[in-house]
Amino acid sequence: MKFQRLSFLILFLVFFQITDAQETNKPNFIFYLADDQDQLDYGAYGNPKAHAPAVDKLASEGMLFKKVYAGQAICASSRSQIFTGLYAMENGCMANHLPVKSDVLSIVDYLKSAVYEVVLAGKSHVKPSSVFSWSKYFPPINQRYLPLVSIDTYLENVNKPFCLIIASDLPHGPYPSDTNYTKEDIYQLPYNGTWVANWKPGYYQNIKDDNMQLEQVLEMVDNHGFKDNTLFAYSSDHGITGKYGVSEPGLRVPLVIRWPGNIVPQSTSETLISLIDLLPTFLDIIDVNIPEEMDGKSFYNTLKGEIEIVHKYIYGISTRQNIQKCAVFPSRMIRGQQFKFIRNYNSVDLVESNYGANSNVNAFIEIGANRFPSVPYEELYDLNADPYENDNLILNSTYENKKEELATALEAWMQDQNDFLLTHKMPLLCPTLHPLDKNSQWNTVSSELEGTLTTNDYISLHYNCSVLGLSDLNTVKNSNLFSISENPIKNCLQIKFNIVDAYLVTLYNLKGQQLLQKEYNKIDNTTINTRFLKRGVYIVSSYSKNTKQLSNLKFIKQ
Repeated sequence: MKFQRLSFLILFLVFFQITDAQETNKPNFIFYLADDQDQLDYGAYGNPKAHAPAVDKLASEGMLFKKVYAGQAICASSRSQIFTGLYAMENGCMANHLPVKSDVLSIVDYLKSAVYEVVLAGKSHVKPSSVFSWSKYFPPINQRYLPLVSIDTYLENVNKPFCLIIASDLPHGPYPSDTNYTKEDIYQLPYNGTWVANWKPGYYQNIKDDNMQLEQVLEMVDNHGFKDNTLFAYSSDHGITGKYGVSEPGLRVPLVIRWPGNIVPQSTSETLISLIDLLPTFLDIIDVNIPEEMDGKSFYNTLKGEIEIVHKYIYGISTRQNIQKCAVFPSRMIRGQQFKFIRNYNSVDLVESNYGANSNVNAFIEIGANRFPSVPYEELYDLNADPYENDNLILNSTYENKKEELATALEAWMQDQNDFLLTHKMPLLCPTLHPLDKNSQWNTVSSELEGTLTTNDYISLHYNCSVLGLSDLNTVKNSNLFSISENPIKNCLQIKFNIVDAYLVTLYNLKGQQLLQKEYNKIDNTTINTRFLKRGVYIVSSYSKNTKQLSNLKFIKQ
């Protein structure tokens, strides 16, 4: 592990001194993060039909970045990387719905130590709370919309430097059918051809709705006098096209930053950066030391208008496990200034070499490879000539040296990240929400394979492998931390903790959406109101703050 939380915090407490006068001169940070929106679905990026004028306004007042990448095209992993400055393998969240490692440092640690309040408003999708211990947390309204009243109240009363992260749940689905948009209104993106998905009109409606939220936030910033001394950044965690994989539409994201008096309005940047660079840039701006071990690098000089190379290469990964349409198909990506190289470690042309002694595990490895029959082991693209990856150059001998250069750099990065693909033939990740061997509305498993995987079939990682979903859904079973039962008369979920401790209890639906989160301190049992829940299957997750254990149970709302 690159970071040790306790030693870091002690050093900061001993050496970091700041005066009240210095505090007042510090810039504030506001970071607005959309969910599942392609880089090209903005007017500022060339789409005249997606309604996002608030982002266009930010671009006219600040800097628009053209070459920005998420480290992984999935919600929890991308957010965890943003908030830690570490790539997925290093922070631990290499698949959706996973926690980061308990000793990782986050944006909260760094900025709180610099006398900042670090506030999250809206969608979380990161854990555990021991790492992401926000100064304040304002949950979304109805599990969907931004808590705009809470944000406004906070901006009205805050009296110290702050970093306010506003994480929207939009334009992520569900997509409304009640919309004025039709398929004829959808802009033809260069990587989609003439085909328009049925959900696109609802997606455009969600973009429009999120724009309304952003407009209100910007108005609040102006009304409370924070515009001139606040760096306002806008991005999306990843694209909806190419989600889960390592293609350009999935990993390439928008980034617009406004900072009056420091960033030239209507400026653009071709600097190659990753979302992991946001945190070290914030630290650089306020003169906080950036640890050498942090994967992200500051692009502060770019904001000041200088031409610089922040990274020779940036990287991305895909695991495709613990998601709705889960499959064993890991990929790794490296991108330089012009070329991009991809390795798909379970492609059909080498799947047999991934088999081991366990026939059940082999069956899921084969299923994963067959899910992507046309995807080769290696891919190489010239993004200057072929920005949407239509012409794979991997067999073109002209580019053999470039392929070797990128392959060597990718392997070196994987070693530095302690990537398990270098030490395990074809690892299975223990699911916290979506098991490979369980049928669901997204995943079909044969009767011969259903329920065949055990804890021993999964690679050992930093989180508790309770093999969520392997138990009978009609039976509530005890975990090592707690047990649950439903009282249908009182419309509540009764929770009995096995150890008197401080707990963070989170309620999810099977889509992975967080419905409720509460902290309980030194108690034996409690209840959660379930009156607002529809009939269906839900997940209760309990995290022990002292033992650092995480346990999950399923229950059925009758």
